[in-house]
Amino acid sequence: MTRIRDVVQKAIATGYLTVEAENQLRQLLTTRYDLEDFNAFMTLQEAAMTGKVKQESRERCRIQAIQNSK
Repeated sequence: MTRIRDVVQKAIATGYLTVEAENQLRQLLTTRYDLEDFNAFMTLQEAAMTGKVKQESRERCRIQAIQNSK
């Protein structure tokens, strides 16, 4: 079974969090997880806030907003 830390590690390594990975994290966060997974998720949150990891879902929203403003 995939762990939160595995999804986080891939996102940090690539600098990109896909919509699929976001959905996977949502599902994993509804189950029991350990402190290491919690800490990994918090690291991902910080990386996203500081721009070290880009989120596909936010990029899609930005592109759609630009297209709608034309």
